[in-house]
Amino acid sequence: MAGTINKVILIGNLGDDVKMHYFDDQNCVGRFPIATSESYTNKQTGEKITNTDWHNIVVRNGLAKVCEKYLTKGDKVYVEGKLKNRQWEQDGVKRYATEVHVNEMTMLSNKKNNENPMSPQQNQQPSTTPKSVVQEEDDDLPF
Repeated sequence: MAGTINKVILIGNLGDDVKMHYFDDQNCVGRFPIATSESYTNKQTGEKITNTDWHNIVVRNGLAKVCEKYLTKGDKVYVEGKLKNRQWEQDGVKRYATEVHVNEMTMLSNKKNNENPMSPQQNQQPSTTPKSVVQEEDDDLPF
């Protein structure tokens, strides 16, 4: 293989609301954690074990604004991006963080109709059959 690749794909649930930081009129960064879990049954005890991993998600600019507007704690999302490591010093101690810098996101949670103005029922195209024609066909019913 000639090159290298740094790609992450996760499906998980938000552990908190999106926290935004605005730099100027055009640039912003959103951060939120997502949890991914896997479950298995311990063969010796029969106990169901669930392991949860937490991932630090970073989104920028337009995608960050979409996340801020539509995502809340608990929502399920698909994210695609790349791993970035950063380090800093705080109170004389070196700190490290691994983040997923996302360039693609899909919301997977179903929202209630009144919470999501873009629900599928409201975005459907009108029927090609006018309602008056359907009502006329039903006029001969006895009730």
